[in-house]
Amino acid sequence: MSKKNTGESVVRIFDTTLRDGEQSPGASMNVDEKILLARQLEKLGVDVIEAGFAASSEGDFESVDRVSRVVKRPIVLSLARAQEGDIKRALKAVDRARRPGIHIFIATSDIHMKHKLRMSRNEVLDAAVLSVKFAKKHMDYIEFSAEDASRSERDFLVEVFTEVIRAGANILNVPDTTGYAIPSEFGSLVRYLIERTEGSERATWSAHCHNDLGLAVSNSLAAVASGARQVECTINGIGERAGNTSLEEIVMALRTRKDLFGMTTNVVTEQIYPSSRLLSQITGIPIPINKPIVGDNAFAHEAGIHQDGVLKQKLTYEIMTPESIGMSGNRLVMGKHSGRHAFSERLKEMGFNLNKVDMNRAFLRFKELADKKKEVYEEDIEAIVAEEVFRVPGRPDRYELLYLNVNSSSNAIPSATVRIRIDGQECVDHGTGDGVVDACYKTIAKITGSRSRLVRYTVKSITGGTDAQGEVSCLIEEGGVRVLGKGAHTDIIIASALAYIHALNRQEYRKHFRQMVERQGP
Repeated sequence: MSKKNTGESVVRIFDTTLRDGEQSPGASMNVDEKILLARQLEKLGVDVIEAGFAASSEGDFESVDRVSRVVKRPIVLSLARAQEGDIKRALKAVDRARRPGIHIFIATSDIHMKHKLRMSRNEVLDAAVLSVKFAKKHMDYIEFSAEDASRSERDFLVEVFTEVIRAGANILNVPDTTGYAIPSEFGSLVRYLIERTEGSERATWSAHCHNDLGLAVSNSLAAVASGARQVECTINGIGERAGNTSLEEIVMALRTRKDLFGMTTNVVTEQIYPSSRLLSQITGIPIPINKPIVGDNAFAHEAGIHQDGVLKQKLTYEIMTPESIGMSGNRLVMGKHSGRHAFSERLKEMGFNLNKVDMNRAFLRFKELADKKKEVYEEDIEAIVAEEVFRVPGRPDRYELLYLNVNSSSNAIPSATVRIRIDGQECVDHGTGDGVVDACYKTIAKITGSRSRLVRYTVKSITGGTDAQGEVSCLIEEGGVRVLGKGAHTDIIIASALAYIHALNRQEYRKHFRQMVERQGP
């Protein structure tokens, strides 16, 4: 497990998932969801939680207030404009926090001052100083942000930061608000500000970067290399427009390249994957499969050369372990690029110790199948072994869907009536659920006696138009064994039922085949 660290080598992690992250389109969370995520952020070990913008709405005020009451270790703060009304609201929202703070901001770039604020430089400077002085009367932890710093005139930034330090600010944030900067430029800016700002040694310098050019993490690392000791980021990098600095990427970059940066964080890295998945579940925003650190493919290998190397020594192609972020292990994807070594290892994992002749025959069949489909699953491999090695004939489907009727309305609980033929005998039952698909699946499970858990459910359109044929894929798991089922129909509910029935039939075949293997021996 990652441990807490002390000393100047620690980069503090300021999490703004609940504030800036929630501003991402489609990422809004209710108060209870924010509480749930805040508790997870505390387990994750972040140093600061920006719980919201208290003055923006009653809902945001309540969120900040309740987060302040439930978390114990992290500093909890609210964002506030450099206005007395905002500051009073923020102070009240964090009043019951064990470690309260406030985050005051005002824009400092000429384009923002002229077109948005319609204020002069002197007016912006006065507003910044007066707001920090006012907040300091009530609280010690004051962070000040110069919005759009990356497009601001450097010497004006120096003047503003110097004065807010004198007024009582102890955290100075340099935001790349529009994601405009590039790493060499942003690192140079942070270095310039630290060197030229009077009293800079009395403050912690922070970086808040956006990802419009895909450089948020790179710019944040450049800031750390230039003296910043706090990074502001979000889980999965969510945030306005293209998002914010990704927490998992910045933390694992500092950990993996500690030889270069000489820095560490207080984050419990084994909580990264659970935190990522929790946020995705709450917001409904899927994690891209190629997302660094937490994507499904982050620790997946398909190329034969890569698989061979990883099997011999993980360090050949993995610069960090999946276990270090809370995943159970890496994944060798069996497909057309997989080699003999990986196929042999997968067979052994599945309990098959084949002789060389049988292995070669099975491998040839595997390559033929892999040329026809993107990924070959374990049940496919079992079918190959069954046919090529054990000569087990195909088994007819045990379950057949005969009839399905579902009902749903805004004033009634969704329900489903299902008739299935099981081993030639017809069975019918009725059930309810959270939605029609849930009701359908629960009823099918009740009829078949299945204890399987639905791991993944996806829908895609095969054809276009309002009468499009939809394909449903569902991955189910029982006893640690997963099988995939697919169904297609113009009615997506029927397609869902067909996919589930297909998965149950494949599961039954696996059980039958395993029993055959146990009786015959390899």
